[in-house]
Amino acid sequence: MALLLASLLFCSLPAQQAKPAEEQELPTIKVDVDIVNVLFSVRDKKGAFINNLTKDDVQIFEDGKEQSIQSFTRETDLPITMGLLVDVSGSQERLIEEERRAATQFFRQVLRPKDLAFLISFGSEAELLQDYTGSVKLLQAGLNELRVNAAVGGLHPGPVPTIGQPRGTILFDAVYLAANEKLKGEVGRKAIILITDGVDMGSRVKLREALESAHKTDAIIYSVYYVDWRAYGGYGAPGDGDLKRLSEDTGGKVYRVDRRYTLDMIFDEIQKEMRSQYSLAYVPANAKRDGAFRKLEIRAKNKDLRVQARKGYYATSGQ
Repeated sequence: MALLLASLLFCSLPAQQAKPAEEQELPTIKVDVDIVNVLFSVRDKKGAFINNLTKDDVQIFEDGKEQSIQSFTRETDLPITMGLLVDVSGSQERLIEEERRAATQFFRQVLRPKDLAFLISFGSEAELLQDYTGSVKLLQAGLNELRVNAAVGGLHPGPVPTIGQPRGTILFDAVYLAANEKLKGEVGRKAIILITDGVDMGSRVKLREALESAHKTDAIIYSVYYVDWRAYGGYGAPGDGDLKRLSEDTGGKVYRVDRRYTLDMIFDEIQKEMRSQYSLAYVPANAKRDGAFRKLEIRAKNKDLRVQARKGYYATSGQ
């Protein structure tokens, strides 16, 4: 499955760019296989980030059993590797220019030395527009290549199926590819930022498989729910249920663009969150590495605080 999906993304593209020498020489972060690391953020009742907590202020539970925290830090400087995935299906055509402008500003704000980003567009097919780079200029050039990529017939899939299945907006495939083919071998903090109206039509992988790939890569998904209501005749637009599952299960959040909450404001909120995270590590009491999914819950001892963290991990030897 992974090889098939990877070929969809890369077969028609020029050779991937090698990472610059200075990026290749970055020190590797080594993690013992028995250690579980969890990134999380904490907000108060008004939604403001809390940045002064200590290890004694939180508890971590695995499958309902409290674990002993081995380390606890604020992660403001650990490099971030992120992928921006932009929906360019027919229903997003009138939004692309605004997405291009706001994303360029986002990269200017968020990228710091040693951070890396890549850019994927997806519609009826997925395309890598810019491989790993820390250059805003190169990312902007990639954003300038955003074009509508719709199946025959416009908004809906065309009459000619692809391998027995019509392909309209391969949202789940794009998430799977970003996690499994791009972020899997990376270390440090990893994030996927997804701009879409939440429709999936024709992906070869299911929601569950896309979510599993993000969990196994330890990537946080931030979804930007951006709908052009005119594309749906002013009614009948899709909901954001799938985006909530992808984001909330991995420790991220869904942001909805509307008249009061612009795309610029959302990108600013995402970059603030990525710089307001904590990291804790523990040795799980259950030492089995059987590949099973283990449920996680982080609780703040102050009941007025809300913790945002991934809901679990797969207990594999590569964790």
